[in-house]
Amino acid sequence: MQERIKNPAIVLPKAVEAVGALVGATQQSGISWKTMHLLHLRVSQINGCGYCVDSAGRHARHSGESVERLIAVGAWRDTTYFNDAERAALALAECVTRLSDRPDPVPDDIWNEAARHYDEKQLSGLLLWIATINVFNRLNVSTRLTAGTPMPWDRAA
Repeated sequence: MQERIKNPAIVLPKAVEAVGALVGATQQSGISWKTMHLLHLRVSQINGCGYCVDSAGRHARHSGESVERLIAVGAWRDTTYFNDAERAALALAECVTRLSDRPDPVPDDIWNEAARHYDEKQLSGLLLWIATINVFNRLNVSTRLTAGTPMPWDRAA
């Protein structure tokens, strides 16, 4: 697979600033990095973004995440590796990523379970993070960014 064009965030440098601001905002929400890495991995799996699946896994391992949990994130409903708050965040991430898959894209039961574990600031951070991951995925899949391609913002390996 060959990259079609450079990542638009490199071609249009102000985009890196904008995405960086979103990432920075999510970090102020109180959501743990472990949860953020799990969501990055799961959303990227759904969207078929090889670059982000690779990157999310490496970042998660660098932050101390276990191999067992990373392997199981695609089957999080069927394992005992995730706590209730992580499960709620993963369910929310799947719904927000797959908006067109159902008439009620983010059903009340999914939202209410997330709200049971996260306050308004944290829910805001989760939503911004999920949206940001989807931006990453859409850029990378469209341009065919190859897993492992060195990028200026990808320092953890």
